[in-house]
Amino acid sequence: MHLEVSQLYKQFSTQQGALVALKDVNLHVETGEFVCVVGASGSGKSTLLRLVAGLDLPTAGTITVDGQKVNGPGADRGMVFQRYTLYPWMTVQKNVEFGLKLQGVEPRKQRETASYYLEVVGLTQFAQALPKELSGGMKQRVAIARALASHPKILLLDEPFGALDVQTKERMQQFLLGLWKRTGISILMITHDVEEAIFLAQRIYVLTAHPGTVQRELQLDLPGDRNYHVRREPQFQAYREEIMDLLRGVETAVV
Repeated sequence: MHLEVSQLYKQFSTQQGALVALKDVNLHVETGEFVCVVGASGSGKSTLLRLVAGLDLPTAGTITVDGQKVNGPGADRGMVFQRYTLYPWMTVQKNVEFGLKLQGVEPRKQRETASYYLEVVGLTQFAQALPKELSGGMKQRVAIARALASHPKILLLDEPFGALDVQTKERMQQFLLGLWKRTGISILMITHDVEEAIFLAQRIYVLTAHPGTVQRELQLDLPGDRNYHVRREPQFQAYREEIMDLLRGVETAVV
């Protein structure tokens, strides 16, 4: 798998005139990589992920997955949003099956695939529950299982833990690392949480704001088996300070 974002430019029309959200953004994700994009408010993080997902089109530039240009949504990209996007009237099992049903997968294969990924995310016993019966972290596990069920080449995560409390968020971060290692899937995740990005990613892109463009790419050198102890490591703190200084510089420049 190779995701390539090249010279990406996105402009919106507003009552005040043209608003440039992204300018000359270049990034890539390779097979099995976990990459995070970090930026301050107004850096166009969500816009970037929507463009990669094919939910919107760039004003200029290109996005390709394995050499194929992205012109709209596709099964090669699985998307998980910050807000829970489960259908409240469907059981957990049916929510995970839904994308497969849209693809025309036959019912038995739908059930088998959904059951497998519910086991992967640890929710087999909640297969017949409704979303309202689940915690926030469990709902996001269902959303991730649904995205994985379509066998995407890359998983796109739009601040998936942003609405969770601190303790649940930490558990979900550890869960996501375990899932990534188990499945080997490529992940592109956006977040405003610097420590979250450092804890999860192998590489981090730091965006400027107004407009968003890549100001630094960081290759992280941290232990492969990460747990909460790694946050105390001097190298972890050094990465944190470097990224925070970049973001503070952005804020100062904007003011």
